[in-house]
Formats: sequence, C-alpha cells, structure tokens
Amino acid sequence: MAAPNIVNVTSIYGKTAYDANVATSGSAIVANAAGSNKVLKVNTIIAANIDGTNDADITVYVTNSSLSILFHLVRTVTVPADSTLVITSKDTSFYLEENMQIRSLASAVADISLMVSYEELDDA
Repeated sequence: MAAPNIVNVTSIYGKTAYDANVATSGSAIVANAAGSNKVLKVNTIIAANIDGTNDADITVYVTNSSLSILFHLVRTVTVPADSTLVITSKDTSFYLEENMQIRSLASAVADISLMVSYEELDDA
C-alpha cells in the first residue's frame, strides 16, 4: 500500500514517543508499518543527557523494515551532561513513510532520554 495523499487527509493525530533510557544497541522509537496507509510527519526530536556527570553520544537514524540505514539524523554527537540536543525541529520536519522507522542508540546505557513529537496523517 502507499502512503495517503496528504491533500485528502481525513485525520491528523498529534503523538509523542518517549525512550527514557536509550540503549547501546539500535532500537526503534517510532515506526510506520508497511500497509499502514499512513504517513508520519516528524516535527521534533530532542535528546536529553540525564547523567549529571558524564557526557554521552547519541545516534539517530532512519531505516527501512530490513533495518538498512537510509539516513543518519545525527551520528555519535555528544550531548553534554545535564544538557539537551535538538536533533530536528518543526522548521526541519520530515515525513516517515510506510515501512520506515526511526531508531536510536547511545554510547552509555541510561544516560540519554529521547522524545519524538510527530503527527499521524490518515486518509481513511
């Protein structure tokens, strides 16, 4: 199936996904399944270093269902202790089509939290 024609969208749902403790191996935070008939407009991705002492690196990337990396949004970017990093914002939003997902990994377990704000567009 194809993503909906956004001219004919009948519903737009605001959603937010959270990962309180980004793992050191890549894990999905937002996924748009094959055949969903939806497109996701990703507005904001923010990484927060929740470790009060140590810096940590974050990697965020887009893959397809076979986990082939299509694009790195950030790759091993350091987030200082007790700081945040805006990875993408409303002025740099992008669409996550069917059969794609946003995945992330950190250099240290339980040092980075991640938040993704997005809109789910559907023409059903």
